[in-house]
Amino acid sequence: MKLTTLGSWGAYPYQEAGTTSYLLTGHDGFQLLMDAGSRALNELEKEISPLDLDAVIISHYHPDHVADLGVLRHYFQLYPKHLWQPKVLPIYGHDEDRHEFAKLSIPDVSEGRAYDVTGVERIGPFDITFLKTVHPVVCYAFRIVERATGQVLVFTGDSGYFEGLADFAKEADLFLADVYLYEGNENHMAHLTSKEAGLMASQAGVKKLVLTHMPPVPPEGIDPDNHLEVLRQETQVYAGSIPVELALPHKSWDLGSFS
Repeated sequence: MKLTTLGSWGAYPYQEAGTTSYLLTGHDGFQLLMDAGSRALNELEKEISPLDLDAVIISHYHPDHVADLGVLRHYFQLYPKHLWQPKVLPIYGHDEDRHEFAKLSIPDVSEGRAYDVTGVERIGPFDITFLKTVHPVVCYAFRIVERATGQVLVFTGDSGYFEGLADFAKEADLFLADVYLYEGNENHMAHLTSKEAGLMASQAGVKKLVLTHMPPVPPEGIDPDNHLEVLRQETQVYAGSIPVELALPHKSWDLGSFS
């Protein structure tokens, strides 16, 4: 499988880059959009036609993860019918917020599907399991296994630290972690720090750690022209020999290429 960054800022878009959204492409060409934050639709167009999406999966309903869901569905609804074969877009999300879940469905455009948080959700070539995270609203981490290749991607969604997350990420090929905070802010109610993400990656024995949901602007005392590299270096100290990378827009990873 291949993972491509569409947006990776936390909280709000900044300087022509968007918030959390990723394109996951299966070995068979299946296209899964993972979260749909601000600018997701524009950035998706640089990779594929949005009309070629096969499904969408949402970790939680905060605006920086769903901001572009509305316009994505307008695209499916209003794109001239003589130029494509219209289809209904499946959008997977949790139904523990009934109001937000109900918004996922538009007749003849999109169908909201509640994912099975206690079992395995089969979406195209992927088997997906779920873990509720530490966040002010209900949010789920995803463990995505491609059946044909056995490749494993784990995405934290938004989460503060808790012990079960490292076990959930065990031996993943790629661990995509919410790192909104610098070292010194551990045990936050909503997000991981660089230290926590690095330690969990090491404990889980993942092959690669990729930082997402990064802060657009650093706190006082950190150079704003180099703050993401500072975040990466802090994380690398605790990740040990595991490579740590930043999820910069349109950077991609082929999980089959990891040794």
